[in-house]
Amino acid sequence: MEPRQRHEFRQSWDVCSEVPIIQDEQGEKKKKHCLKWLSYAIVGVLVFTLVLLSKTSFLILISFGNNETEIICSEQKTTVLLGIGFILIGPSVLLLLKSTWKFIFKSSTMPSKKTVFWVLGCEFLVGLGAAVLTIVAMPHFDIVTNVMILNSVSILSAVFQVVANCLAKERKWLMVPLCSIFLIVTGYVLFAINYLAFESSLETKISVGLAIGGTICVSVNWWESYSTLFNVSFLKEISRDIAQSRNMVSIISSLIRILITSAVIAGYVPLSGQEWKSVKLVFETVVIALVAIQIISSALCRWFVVLACKMRAVRCSFIVPMYLASITVSAGFLVPHIVRLPESNQTSTCFENFQPNSSDEWSHLILTDVIRTLNARDIVVHMKTGGLACLGCSALSWWLGLILSTIYIWYLKIHRIERTQDLFVRPMYEGAFMEQSMLLNTRFEIRKIIKERRSAKEIIRVFLCATMWHESYDEMMKMIISMFRLDNYSPIHKNSDVQFEFHIYFDDAFKDVDNGRHANEYAESIVDVIKEVYTIFSEEDRSIFKQKAALPPQKIINTPYGGRLEYTLPKGNLMMIHLKDKTLIRHKKRWSQIMYLYYILGWRLNRQYFKEFEQGEELESIKERQKKERENTYILALDGDTDFQPSAVMLLVDRLKLYPEVGAACGRIHPTGTGPMVWYQKFEYAVGHWLQKTAEHVFGCVLCSPGCFSLFRGAALMDDNVMKRYTTKASEASQYVQYDQGEDRWLCTLLLQQGWRVEYNAASDAYTNAPQEFKEFYNQRRRWGPSTMANTIDLLGSGELTSQRNSSISKPYILYQIISMGASILSPATICLMIAGSFVFVFKMNADLSLVLAIAPPTVYLILCFKLKSDTQITIAAIMSVFYAFLMVGTILSIIGDLVMQQTFMTPSGLFLIGIVAMYIITAALHPQEFSLVIYGLVYFLCIPSGYLLLIIYSIVNMNNVTWGTRESGSKAKATAVNTIKKKFVNSLCCKCPCLESEDQFEEILPTETITQREQEFQLSPHQTWIERLQMKSNDFLLDETELPYDEIDFWRELQKKYLEPLKENKEQQEKIANDLKELRNKVTFVFFFCNALWLVATFFLQAIGSTIAIKIPKVYPNGTRFMSEDFSIDPIALMFLLSFASLLLIQFFAMLYHRIYTLIHFVAYADTEIKSFRKQSHQIPDSNHQPEMNDPDTALCIENPSAVPTNAV
Repeated sequence: MEPRQRHEFRQSWDVCSEVPIIQDEQGEKKKKHCLKWLSYAIVGVLVFTLVLLSKTSFLILISFGNNETEIICSEQKTTVLLGIGFILIGPSVLLLLKSTWKFIFKSSTMPSKKTVFWVLGCEFLVGLGAAVLTIVAMPHFDIVTNVMILNSVSILSAVFQVVANCLAKERKWLMVPLCSIFLIVTGYVLFAINYLAFESSLETKISVGLAIGGTICVSVNWWESYSTLFNVSFLKEISRDIAQSRNMVSIISSLIRILITSAVIAGYVPLSGQEWKSVKLVFETVVIALVAIQIISSALCRWFVVLACKMRAVRCSFIVPMYLASITVSAGFLVPHIVRLPESNQTSTCFENFQPNSSDEWSHLILTDVIRTLNARDIVVHMKTGGLACLGCSALSWWLGLILSTIYIWYLKIHRIERTQDLFVRPMYEGAFMEQSMLLNTRFEIRKIIKERRSAKEIIRVFLCATMWHESYDEMMKMIISMFRLDNYSPIHKNSDVQFEFHIYFDDAFKDVDNGRHANEYAESIVDVIKEVYTIFSEEDRSIFKQKAALPPQKIINTPYGGRLEYTLPKGNLMMIHLKDKTLIRHKKRWSQIMYLYYILGWRLNRQYFKEFEQGEELESIKERQKKERENTYILALDGDTDFQPSAVMLLVDRLKLYPEVGAACGRIHPTGTGPMVWYQKFEYAVGHWLQKTAEHVFGCVLCSPGCFSLFRGAALMDDNVMKRYTTKASEASQYVQYDQGEDRWLCTLLLQQGWRVEYNAASDAYTNAPQEFKEFYNQRRRWGPSTMANTIDLLGSGELTSQRNSSISKPYILYQIISMGASILSPATICLMIAGSFVFVFKMNADLSLVLAIAPPTVYLILCFKLKSDTQITIAAIMSVFYAFLMVGTILSIIGDLVMQQTFMTPSGLFLIGIVAMYIITAALHPQEFSLVIYGLVYFLCIPSGYLLLIIYSIVNMNNVTWGTRESGSKAKATAVNTIKKKFVNSLCCKCPCLESEDQFEEILPTETITQREQEFQLSPHQTWIERLQMKSNDFLLDETELPYDEIDFWRELQKKYLEPLKENKEQQEKIANDLKELRNKVTFVFFFCNALWLVATFFLQAIGSTIAIKIPKVYPNGTRFMSEDFSIDPIALMFLLSFASLLLIQFFAMLYHRIYTLIHFVAYADTEIKSFRKQSHQIPDSNHQPEMNDPDTALCIENPSAVPTNAV
């Protein structure tokens, strides 16, 4: 019994354990909850405020058109009508500009003739109804009627809902729209009785009929939300055609609205006895202010409503503010009437005779004037109870009718960051009907269809594919923990809408031994890491009183490419470790990527459908399901040292799931490590993501989705000219640079050229090790720099074709990239000019001499790079970088000193420096979790000459070196190189000391029993196969040997033969490629530095010419004092470059602001689903074997509470 107890229970004395640090992302739930509700509150208040401004300004303008009002004299009522017209056409003008831009710079199709005629008819009715209602009819009514009659435009929407529910046999929800119809019709009847029975004016009675007819015509506007619910093929075809040609349809509809509104105004002005000559000064003040307020507030309100829906704050930040708008505005106008505001002392308030002096006076006059429309009515003057009852009941009926016709929005289930076109039917709002248009424009769906869609939800399959080579033990640990953390977040069960599978492709995993090939120390380390992490995540209780759970057996397989380890993780997900033998299959990162692309997308995905085809299933059904699975299969590319949280993966999944045109999405990469080189990279990465990547995302597409953490869509990778072309073996010098030195960027270039969009998600954080040594950093950038340039030139070279295929890449965006490319090319010359400027100020040198001295060191370094070895070049660059760092300190002090001497910061250099610093600080403040990175900005500034001058010279001159440069050789996986060196050094001094001798010598003095036991536990026989050695290495974590299916063996052999055969050495071919690379290097170096030389020569001659062509900038002191006799001189080229660079930074800054808003929306929406999922799980009965079901749509894409690890492992 004793041995058994030792096996099942922990030894009572061995109570301590070494657990790696596993960070849990669930520690800040309260902060997320507070951020969520704070965002909801801010957006809700903004929506409510803006809709009140929009509605109030519009109704005031309508009231000014009433003959009873006095602020706008009767002779100037034409001005009011014109202002109403501008409000009506304002959204149409905005839509026209937006659609025209997309039509010109992005792809767009033309609608069919029947679609054009249908759109013309509908827009004619809506435009005519809106113009007649607001311009002709509403100025004759009182303010209460005008506030509420706008709610009656929901009449046809309620009718359409009744028809749609009847066709779907959805009787449960039939009564709601029926009640809405009844209330709206009742409102019409009471409205007609109120004016026909109690008013004697013929003009007013005609206006009643026009108002009712106008509201019915306007209600046609939202027909598209219901067209697909009717069993009418004509409407479905029209809707499909409109969706495909939305830009052109929007242009047509906007033009029709503008023409109809203009025609109604042009016709009504003479018919009403008014004249156009009365449009004069008043239009420049009162009316124009109301029009501007209404248009701006309406546009902003619509934008914030979209934000509220995307962050899933539909009820509190959208519906409630919209429902309360009419009531609040009515109360705002009626309260002054009830409390009886004092009358103005002015006998006339007409603008021509009296101009108020303060805003309070303005507000008093406007409210008094608006109330006159109600006070002048007979039912108010004589207090007729029946008329007042009809007025109040009609207003209430219309308001309740709108609520009931849009109550379906209250139960609308919205995905995180739902697409705007999936939320709202029409692409723009209606200026005169702000809250009504936003509510009625929300897409309507039948409840039964929603339930069917949920029950038939699509499964997203995410394959995490990491490439490894010579990673250290700690780096492997980070990657494996991240995968186990995701396994714990998303257990595999039938109700999961996202399923994960993990793959690690281990390059060069075997080594030569006497009797064959065995797994090397890195492959053995990965087995140890998995065993250690598996134990941590599978043990929920490490108590010595509880039996120790046995680790389940796993699989080890011999494969045509080497070997495979298959693990079933604690929560049921599958992990495969593919051990590559470079003598059997091609090695290096790109070929490992091709390996998993063809295995997952070619073999795994397509094989099942081919079997179904062989079994005789319907071909069209197979193709449809295959297409859908390609779209819903994602591959997450990872590096072997990437660390990430489950939320980072889910945020990327959101982008691809909701936006089918997105082919890839990347996250925010954080470099990790210690030392000055890592500090430099931390700020460099931060600036690159904060400004450059956000600008690319907002204005076009991200050009590079890094392979350390990027999610790719299977359908995009399997598209023409992508995956197939990615298998191309480099045969020319330029291909070696573009294909093998920057494979991630090349893959993105192929996706962009094929029409797919690449995006950036700033909330998706991943961490990867950065080069800590100067040499490793320079070698890494030696690969990245030329490959970036090659891929960018390739993309720009095909810009015309790419802009036609890719709707996200416009010609202005291509121009932006050309300017950015030019700035990068000229950066060495720019650094030289900056250094020359510091020489002039610090050492009082002549400008020409300072320029020569600034150019001399990099020129000498350029020559040396052609003559010396790579390591020597890097050593020289490191020494020069130190001297340049001191010089940069002098530069910054020189600029500050110049500002002090000039007694003003209003100089070109001063403004530029202050602007850059302020922009970086503001940008960092908008990234609060990363604000501390500004500290590293000083290191970044000191290293600018090294990074933008010496590094570029080194990269260009060594372009012919196509070796990897990093991890060329590694230390033992778990023993660091430092410890090894220390041991050997001490052994050399104390070779006779037993405690310091090598392990082999140490074993000699061990007792015989100890050696025997050690051999049994750790010594592996050289005659064992690699499988037996790993089985012995795994020890109590059993690895059962199995075999691959024959068809999979055939697949691997065919794949190896066609794409992945090991490259054979051909000395003649290698010499030819080496010569071609040198020739390419020489050409690129000449062109690159010739451009910089031209820039420097031009500057030199401009300085030589002197003040003849210099641009004079007057000197301005901080207090605003300006002296014409004192000025600054700047040459035209320098000014042009300064303005261009500043413009690029401003463009990137504004793009960053826009991107931050949408990042916050996505994060808040994710936090909302995460919190709801946590609550759901917390209410379930705790059961270690229970897997929660996912029937609640609020938990879509969130799976369950994403706790990273068991609490005892944190």
